[in-house]
Amino acid sequence: MLLTKTNVRSIILSMKKGEDTKQTILECALQLASQVGLESMTIGTLAAETGMSKSGLFAHFQSKEKLQIEIIEHAGHEFASQVVAPALKMPAGIPRVSALVENWIAWGANIKGGCIFVSASTEFSDRPGRVREALLRQQEAWIDSLRRIAQSAIQVGHFRKDIDCDQFAFELYSLLLGFHYYHKLLQDAETKKRQEISLKQLLDKYRQQ
Repeated sequence: MLLTKTNVRSIILSMKKGEDTKQTILECALQLASQVGLESMTIGTLAAETGMSKSGLFAHFQSKEKLQIEIIEHAGHEFASQVVAPALKMPAGIPRVSALVENWIAWGANIKGGCIFVSASTEFSDRPGRVREALLRQQEAWIDSLRRIAQSAIQVGHFRKDIDCDQFAFELYSLLLGFHYYHKLLQDAETKKRQEISLKQLLDKYRQQ
């Protein structure tokens, strides 16, 4: 569900205090950060968006850095539950790879500004610190998921035994990043079709003949 400025305050106020409220705030923060950038996210910015007081939000996050880290961690949890976990329920091999791609695309579509990890990686790639470390942990876990899915495709006989799983992870992630930029920035009407063609070609490259 896309949270909007008009309904987020009423949702927050209607929920019980504590962790549920914080999760709703983080969902709003994720949507906002995807549009304005993680660096622009402050407690004051979030207060203006949600209609909550700065003091109330400060009690949850304590600092701008902690807010940014919790946004990344919240996004990582949502990504795991909405993208990776459903794909793992599919049969191993090509069906699982295809599900992972479709889930990633659907997840990004439900975030106003697109995949937060793409924009945050640009912002923090050369900025050492706790925010970058949190982002790096999430991305390493994602790439490891791609690698493991390739390994399972070998085990069920869909991929050749001699493939480089790290190379497959690199190529699949590159395909997804290309889709993101073509879809969000270039707004190319042919993006989905090109993504489907590219995925088929990639799978054919690794497929067991």
